[in-house]
Formats: sequence, C-alpha cells, structure tokens
Amino acid sequence: MKDEASPRGSGPSPDRREFLLNAGAVGGVATLGLPAGGRAQDGPGEIPRRPIGKAGDRISAMGLGGHHLADAGGVDEAVAIVHEAVDAGISFFDNCWEYNNGRAEDWLGRGLRGRRDKVFLMTKVCTHGRGADLALRMLEESLRRLRTDHLDLWQVHSMSFDNDPALAYARGGVLEAFDRAKKDGKVRFVGFTGHKDPSIHLEMVRRGYPFDAAQMPLNVFDATFRSFEQQVLPELSRRGIAALGMKPLNGRGQAVKAGLFTGEEMLRYAMSLPVATTITGMESLKVLRQNLAVARGFRPLSGEEMQALRDRAAGAAADGRFETYKLAMIFDNPQARLAHGYPLDPAQKEVKEMLEDEAGPP
Repeated sequence: MKDEASPRGSGPSPDRREFLLNAGAVGGVATLGLPAGGRAQDGPGEIPRRPIGKAGDRISAMGLGGHHLADAGGVDEAVAIVHEAVDAGISFFDNCWEYNNGRAEDWLGRGLRGRRDKVFLMTKVCTHGRGADLALRMLEESLRRLRTDHLDLWQVHSMSFDNDPALAYARGGVLEAFDRAKKDGKVRFVGFTGHKDPSIHLEMVRRGYPFDAAQMPLNVFDATFRSFEQQVLPELSRRGIAALGMKPLNGRGQAVKAGLFTGEEMLRYAMSLPVATTITGMESLKVLRQNLAVARGFRPLSGEEMQALRDRAAGAAADGRFETYKLAMIFDNPQARLAHGYPLDPAQKEVKEMLEDEAGPP
C-alpha cells in the first residue's frame, strides 16, 4: 500500500508516461566542514569521526544511505531509524532527488526535524546531462522535502555514461548550478557520484572543476574488478577531494547471502579504506543496530588483514557477478535512462511507481 503522505518526484522531465509505455521491457582522506553541533573528539565506544574538509571538521565514519531508508516499513519506522542513528552518533546522511520518486528525501526530512544541526546533510541532483535551470529547480524540491534551507553537500548523481562528464561541463550545465547555489548560500560543498566505471570518475576530476567530494562503490570485490579503490582513490587523495564510499555490501548483500563473507567483514573492509565515510543502507532498526555494533569504537584493519580479504574475494570478483551495478541496468535509476533516451525495466520498483502516478487512480 502506498503511504498517502509520501510525495513522488514532481520535477521537470520528459513525457514519462508515453516514453515508458513505448520503451518496452529490457532485461589520505581529503578534508569539507561540519555544521555547528558536530563533535570533534572520539570517546571509547563512539563512532569515530573523520576529516571531511580543509577546515579539519569531522563526520561519522559510517553514514546512513538514503535509498534504503525509503524501504522501511513506513514513515514512522523511517523516522525512528533516523532518530536512533543521530542519537547514536551517525552524522552523515545521504539522499537523492530521485530516490523512490521523492519518498526518501521526504522521510529523511521528517526524521531530521529538530536534529538538522547535528548532521552533515547530503543529497544529489538528477539532471543526467540536462541544464543548470533544471538542477536549481530540483534543488528547491530537495530543500522542501528535506525541510531545510541549505545542504552541506550537493552532488551530481550517478555519472554512468561515457558522455556524462562532457555534459556536466558543458555551457549551461549542472556545474553552473553548483556555482550559483554556493553563491546563494543554499549549498556549502559540491561533488559527484557514480558506480559504473572508474574512468568516468577520473575524467570528471581531470577536467578540473574544484569538487569537494566524490562518491563511489568501495568494497572487497571492487578491489580486483574495475577498481575504484585502485584507480580513483589515489587521484582523489592527490587532488584533496574527499572520498565517500558506498555499496560496502555490494548494494544488496549478495556475497553475504551466498556465504562468502559476513556483513561485518565487508563493512570493516570498506571502513578501513582511506575514505571520509562509508555509506550503507539501513532500512530497519535491526540493520541499524547491527551496523552500529561495527561502527562503535571502530579501528581499521591492518594491511595484512585487508589483503587477506582481497585474496578471498578475488576469484568471485573476476567476472563482476557481485557488482552488477557496474555491468547491468538493475541499479540504474529510471531518470538517468530517460534523460539518455534508453529503455527502462517496467519491473523495477521505481518505474512501477512512476507508471502508477502517471496513470492516476483507477
């Protein structure tokens, strides 16, 4: 059943209904700045704080992923997850304009009432190659849903296709929106994300825009397959760009379900990399508490322990079976594919919701 109070994405887009129906089925950490209220010292049993800005401010070494938050049992459970996470010391919150067609931002915004000054809030913009004016309209929607007047970090979402860097840097593109939003005080820092190909991340930074952060999948399987760890992390460190890790459990925990690793092993590996934070999904209080057990008092693995985990993963990592987000469309958000004119998967949850909204009540 739909949550009556949950908004859907209402930002500008192509004629989605017609497109969808015609598409058919297809199978050294850099240093940003933490708002007032962030703690600067780690106590015994607390979640460590790491630098994420040239001012030396610190955020929690574990961040809460926005997409999974909207998979909670309802808005009340999502709010409870946010409250307990903040109270436990998680200060980095991830989200995105297009996650669950707007529901993820809305539920996070509800959870952050009265707690906004305790967190470093990030969301992503979803122009996917379209212009600055659209980006700024999306920003206003995100601020409204999140119930805030500014973001700590605003990122370009899902740089996935070879021409995405050129489109971002084009005259009138999303990077111009970054500059305007920062000038207007609506955004403190800017970055970009992606999970497809390290070469796209490298092209984004090599073109020279002064990004503050970049987000990418970092886990034990990535280490030996189209590796962001091996190719992108060193370049970010060299340029002083904060690295944000995501998909520590491969996005859906496939390797854990297959019995190759425990969730704790995978989280510990990802959190031991030179990143400002590791963002992981938490769709229930049970999962949140499991993750907190790893994050509290966390100490990085040794080099030998890290290599032993890489060696265990290497054989299964070689063909990408546990990193399908690098190979298949299953993790591609519908908005990205629409903007590039690619067909969608009508079985995907967000596509189903988009079709239902366009169709209206029966």
